[in-house]
This record gives sequence, structure tokens and C-alpha cells, in this order.
Amino acid sequence: MRPARALLLALFVMAICYAVLATGDASISVRIVDARTGQPTPVRVRLLDSNGKPPEITGALAVSDAAFGVPAAAIGVMYGQSDRAEGFLLQPDGAFYVDGSFDAKLPAGNYTLSLSKGYEYIQQTHKLSISAGKRTRTTYRMERWINMPERGWYSSDDHIHLRRSTRDDASIVRWISAEDIHVGHLLQMGDFWATYYSQYAWGEKGRYRERDNILSPGQEEPRTPEIGHTISLGAEGFVRFQPDYYSYDRVFDRVHELDGITGFAHQAMTFHGYRGMALNVLRGKIDFLELMQFCAAEGPLVADHYYRFLDLGYRLTALAGSDFPWCGRGPRYGLKEGGSQIGDSRFYTYVGNEFTFASWLKAVKAGHTFASSGPIVQLTVNGRLPGDTVNVRRGEVLRIEATAFGESKQIPLEELEIVGHGEVLRAARAAQPNQSAARLSINMETAADHGLWIAARVKAGPTQLAHTTPVYVSVDGGGFENWSKFRQRIAECEQHLDELEKELISPGERLDNQATRHKKSLLRQISETRKVLASLNSRRK
Repeated sequence: MRPARALLLALFVMAICYAVLATGDASISVRIVDARTGQPTPVRVRLLDSNGKPPEITGALAVSDAAFGVPAAAIGVMYGQSDRAEGFLLQPDGAFYVDGSFDAKLPAGNYTLSLSKGYEYIQQTHKLSISAGKRTRTTYRMERWINMPERGWYSSDDHIHLRRSTRDDASIVRWISAEDIHVGHLLQMGDFWATYYSQYAWGEKGRYRERDNILSPGQEEPRTPEIGHTISLGAEGFVRFQPDYYSYDRVFDRVHELDGITGFAHQAMTFHGYRGMALNVLRGKIDFLELMQFCAAEGPLVADHYYRFLDLGYRLTALAGSDFPWCGRGPRYGLKEGGSQIGDSRFYTYVGNEFTFASWLKAVKAGHTFASSGPIVQLTVNGRLPGDTVNVRRGEVLRIEATAFGESKQIPLEELEIVGHGEVLRAARAAQPNQSAARLSINMETAADHGLWIAARVKAGPTQLAHTTPVYVSVDGGGFENWSKFRQRIAECEQHLDELEKELISPGERLDNQATRHKKSLLRQISETRKVLASLNSRRK
């Protein structure tokens, strides 16, 4: 009996093995670690079959998401445009996030595995050939090409839309860690009627931190098609005046009372944000502009409205954000594929040695930032950082130093420019002596004969750009206005106010065109702004 039992058991095992081989299934076990620490690290994963499509992952190791299976280790967070449930595990481009490892059972064949972790790590692409009935185990090490936190700089995405509860925090913080974002701002969004992407708490109670990754609530509110979309960050509460919805200034004043900062989204390009900028920057209500984002058809970096107000002598800090899950790289930018991705546009803030939300917010308020979709850029004028003021006497020498860093294959640098009052003062290109696709530098001196704002901007591969907040140069106690364009800039603001006044003549065609219902409030703001313009005009040289 015992030999018969053994024979039956052997036949049973053989039958199972044959069934596995017959199905053509195989399995992979992948572990991803930080090369420096050797510890597992969250990453973005994209797995494609030989046809360039996400494969069907089957068996006990898979859960369903849309038409595809994904590994059970994939980190899920509900997301979708306008607060709809349109995604959970798979990102718009078919990628998914894991916290350092995953297993997958899938058909035998050839696959492409891509791993990424933001811009400071070298992206990896591996070809896998797996055989039926076999298990392939692999460990990949994520290498940095630059370490900005060691230099005191921390990355942030100012524009993420995800509905959130306390149970979601651990998953969301791994999403932003997988994109190497240190401060992720989850924006509660509003319109004339309602709010979306609710945040469960505000201020310190609404923040969540694991290691060097922080989630913080913010708001994209108010938002209108006539005067633009706004962002407020860091405030101790949510601010909304629905009955007086077009009085953006009331919201900005209250956010400042709650220790927050205010600005306009989408480079002020879409939804006529430049009109709202004219109303509110000129009256001293605004701290920043979301200078970089993959939303505007004109490109990820559109500085037209930024330079206008700098030329008029107003400080504006450069921020950037993804507007996930709306905007992203893709065909509109000349790329074959792409989709909305957290952190594809981001900004860096110089915090120094102690990274807390309070120290980060203080540094943003000081303007110590640069926006980037890949390259790293560092700028000093007389040793001072972006956002600082350099006070000199007429004729004194300004020492301007700028360096751009890239990765020669992933972020190949092309050009670094020093910009003063919007004009190129000096440029460095990768093809020049002592310059390269990995590093560009400019060291120059110039005499300070008038006030000036000075910034650095970088161009690298397709859609890879960077731009600093300016350093502001004051000569003999004066301002940094651009007097050569002062008349033009005032005229541009007047034109934008004229446009808004025309909007108030008759109701718009869209349901969300509500400006005519708030005519009194808008005319008040226009009147106050025209008084500021008149005062500026009287100061014009």
C-alpha cells in the first residue's frame, strides 16, 4: 500500500507541474532598495509586455483594476477628475506604486520593467524574459545622481487632488515618496456651488508625516472662469465666502490671518487668471505664482504674467505643481505618450539642516525656491539666495553665480541663462568649453547702476525646464522695477481690467459664468486696482 500511495502522490505532483507548464504561467519576485541605505524604498513601476501593453496578471497575487491585473502589493488610493472614482491602483499611464517589493504571476514571455523615483534618482529600464513554471527573483538598486536634501533643498508639489481620510494617509505618503516629493499639498477644490476632494482637517491636525515626507492640506478655492483659479497653502483653516464668491481679496486676507500663503494656479494662463492677478497682485494680496505645470498649451513654463508683475516691482515666489489627476506630459507637448503624474512639475525650497513643515513654510515665505520639471538650478547674487534682497550702492559690483545640474541621459542639459528684467545677461550651453550635459555654470560680475530682479532659467531635454525665484537688487535703497517696460506693463494691466469690465455687461454663456451676479464686488476691486495703477503711473520715470 505504501509504494502505491507514493506512486499516486508522485503522479499527483507531476500533474500539477504539467498543469502549471501548460498554462504558460510564470512568476517574478522584485525587490527595490535605495542604493545608499540598502533599505526598501517606494517606487513607481511600469510593467509592459512585448506589445507595449500592461500584461494580464493572474492568480492569487493579483487584484483587478480596470482591464488589467496588478500585483497585490500595488498601493491603492482612490482618485479621479472632479472627485469621481476613475482610478485606484493604476496610474493614467498604466504605472503603479509599490513600497519596495512586489510579486506577480503572469504569462511566460518577454517584458519591459521600468522603475523610477522622481527626478533625483536614475530611472531604470530592464528587459525580462521569464519561462513557464519558473520563478524569477531580482533586486534592483535605485541610485541617486544628485541628493538635494543633503544640500538643504526639499521638493514639493503644490497641486494634488485626492480625496482623503486618516486611513489613506499612509498610502498617499508612499505615493509622494515614490515620486521623491517631500511636501505634497492635497488641495480641497471649490467652485461657486460646492467643494470637492475633502480634507479631514486643517493646519497641524491635517498634516501627516513619515520620515521626510509630509502631507499637508491646502485649497484651490476660489475658482472661476472669469478671474482664474487660486491656491492657498499652509493656512490653519479652510476659507470660503460662497455668498461673496468673487471677492478673492477677502479669501486672501483671511488666509494670511491664518498664517498661510496665497497665489494663482496654472501660470495664470487658463481661466483668465491674469485678470485675477492684476486685481490682486497690484493690491498686495498674492505671494506666489504656480509658474510651472503641464496644463497650458503654450508649455510647462510660461513666464509672461510672472515677469509683468516683477517688472512692476512686486515680489512673487515661483512654485510648481502637477494638478494631478488632470494635467501631464503627452502628445500636446510633442511626446508619444504620458499622462497626469504627481510631481512632474515641482518646486524646491531651501530649508537648511532642520526640515519641518514650519521651517519649510518659513522658507517659502522668504522666496527661497526654484521650479523644475527635471533640471536642478542654483543661483546666488552676492551670496544671497532667490527671494533675498541685495542692497548695494550705485556702481558696486554684483557677483552672480548660477549652476545647473542634470543627468546626461535622463535630463540632458542644453542651456543655462541668467535673466535680468526678463533679458538674457549671460548664457552657457552644453556644447561650449568647460560645460556639459550634466553641468552648466556661469560666474559673472556686473556693475549695479539701477535696481534689478535677477533669475536663472534652464532648458534640458524635451519639456525639461527650471526657473528660480528672482534675487531682488536694490540700489541706494530703491526698488527693482523695470523702468524700460513700466509703461507697457501698466497698459497690460489696464487692458486686463477692461476685459473684466466687458464681462460684467452681460451674463456669460456657461453655467459657471457667475460674474454678473457679483458685479458690485468686482467693480469695487477694479476701482481699487485702478487707483494703484494711477499711483504707479505717477511714479514712472
